[in-house]
Amino acid sequence: MDLAELVEIGQKERASEKPVQVRCCMAAGCLSANSEAVKKSLDAAVSAAGLEAQVQVTGVGCMRLCCQGPLVEVKGEIKQSSVDKPVAEETLGTLYEKVAPADAPSIIGTLTGGETTVQKGDLAQPFFTYQMPIVLENSGKVDPERIQSYIAAKGYQALYHVLREKTPADVIDTITRSGLRGRGGAGYPTGVKWATVAKAKGDRKFVICNADEGDPGAFMDRSILESDPHRVLEGMAIAAYAVGAEQGYIYVRAEYPTAINRLQIAIRQAQRLGILGTQIFDSRFDFKVDIRIGAGAYVCGEETALMASIEGKRGMPEPRPPYPAESGLWGYPTLINNVETYANISPIIRKGAEWFASIGTEKSKGTKVFALAGQITNTGLIEVPMGTPLELIVETMGGGVPNGGIVKAVQTGGPSGGCIPASAFNSPVDYESLAQLGSMMGSGGMIVMDKTTNMVDVARFFMEFCMDESCGKCIPCRVGTVQLHHLLTKISEGKASMTDLALLEELCETVKFTSLCGLGQSAPNPVFSTLRYFKEEYLALIKQGAKV
Repeated sequence: MDLAELVEIGQKERASEKPVQVRCCMAAGCLSANSEAVKKSLDAAVSAAGLEAQVQVTGVGCMRLCCQGPLVEVKGEIKQSSVDKPVAEETLGTLYEKVAPADAPSIIGTLTGGETTVQKGDLAQPFFTYQMPIVLENSGKVDPERIQSYIAAKGYQALYHVLREKTPADVIDTITRSGLRGRGGAGYPTGVKWATVAKAKGDRKFVICNADEGDPGAFMDRSILESDPHRVLEGMAIAAYAVGAEQGYIYVRAEYPTAINRLQIAIRQAQRLGILGTQIFDSRFDFKVDIRIGAGAYVCGEETALMASIEGKRGMPEPRPPYPAESGLWGYPTLINNVETYANISPIIRKGAEWFASIGTEKSKGTKVFALAGQITNTGLIEVPMGTPLELIVETMGGGVPNGGIVKAVQTGGPSGGCIPASAFNSPVDYESLAQLGSMMGSGGMIVMDKTTNMVDVARFFMEFCMDESCGKCIPCRVGTVQLHHLLTKISEGKASMTDLALLEELCETVKFTSLCGLGQSAPNPVFSTLRYFKEEYLALIKQGAKV
C-alpha cells in the first residue's frame, strides 16, 4: 500500500458519511448503563422514520462526561435539497445525556421537527471547553472497530511518512525535541529511552505497551484502547521502527474485555491492509503485534514483573540494573511505554516537535489525560495542558463537590501518589509541582474527596490495597505493608498511642528505602502526604483513644 491508496481509503470513508451523524458512546462506562441497547434503538428509530439515506448511527468511544452516560451526540441536519451544504465538522452538535432505549424515537424525531424531553448536555460548558485533545482527539468521533474511520482522521499517515522519509535517528530526534515524557507515572524522557534501546546491542529487540492500568479510580488507558486502538498501534509501530524492533506486545489486564476485543479487531484489520506484518508500506520494515492478557496483579504494572508475566512466569519484579532497555524480554533490549505515551507519537510526527513542545510547561511538555472520580460533579475523562492549575480542573471543569459541598483534598497518582489539600489547589499540575507537594502524576487518576472524608481512613485504604497486591518477594513490602496497615487501623479505631505514630513514620521510611520495586517503595506515599497535611486528624484520633 502507498500513500495514495491510504488517502483514497480515507476519502471514500468521508464521502460515505451521511448528512446527520448520530454518535452513541460504546465505551465501558456507557456500555454498563445499557448503551448497546440504546444504539440498537437508534438504528431502529432511523429505519422506522425512513431516514436511512440521511442519518448514520455510529458506535464510538468515550465521550468523556461519564457521569451522564449513556451519551448520544447528534451532528448535522436533514438536507432539504441537493444544494444544501453539510454541516462543518467544527460545529457543535447536540449532546443527549442519560439516554434510555425508549428515548431513541424522540431523539431521531427532532431531526424532522419533533420535540424531545431527553436531557441535553452543554458542549460549551467548562468541562469541555478547557480541554485540549491530543491523545483524545479521535475519542468519541471515530468508530473504534473500523480502520477506515481511523484512516479518514489521518490515521497511519505518520507511520507512512516515517517509513518512507525518515531514518530511525530522525524519529528519535523528533521525539526527544518534543519533550515528551513517559505518561505511565515516572515521567522519564521518552526520547532518551528510545535512544538507549536503539543503541543497545542485541539480535532481537521488543516493543511493549504497558496497558496494565491498576490504580483505583484510573481508567484513562482503558478508554484510549476502547476509543482509538489504531492510534496506539501506530505509535508502537513508529517506536519499533525507531529502535529496531520487529515484535510488539500489548500487555492488558483481563478486566478490560472491551479494550481487548477492539484491540484484536484493530490488529486483524491492520494486518489485512498490510499496515502490520511484513514490508509495511512497501518498506523493509516488518512489525507484528500480539496481545498478552494479565490476570490483574497490580505488581505487573512494574516493568520487570510485566516482562516476567509475558514470558509465562509468575509476575514478580527483578532488581535493576540491568534495565529493560539493555536486557529485557528474554534478555533482549526492550522498549516499554504505556498506552498514553504511544498515543502521543502520531500527532508529534504529523505536527512536529516544536508544536508539541510549545504546549505545557518548561519541563513538562504536552497535555495529560486525567480520570476525574470521587466526590465531584463531573466524573469522566479530561485532557488538559501540563501546568493547568489544580483548582481549574477540580472546581471549574469538574464542577466541585456535588450539592455545594466543600473539597478537602485530591488524591493523584493512585496508591503511589499522595493527597493534596485544597489549600494547595493553586499549584500547576506537572511532574515537578506534584512531586513538591508530596504526590506524583502517576498514570492520571484523580480522586476528589470532600470535607467529610477521614484522611486516616484514606491512607488505610491505599495501604490495604498495596498490602493485598504485594507479590511477597521482598520482606520490606511483604511484611512492612501489613504492619503499616495494622498501625493505621489502630489509629483509626482510637486504640493507638504517640509511640505508634512515631513507629508508623519510622516504618514508612524503612519500606520506602528498602523495598525492591516501585510498589513497595511508593506504598507509604499516601501516609506521608496525609501526615504532612492532615496530621491533626491522626493526633485527634490518638487523643480520643487516650480518653477512653
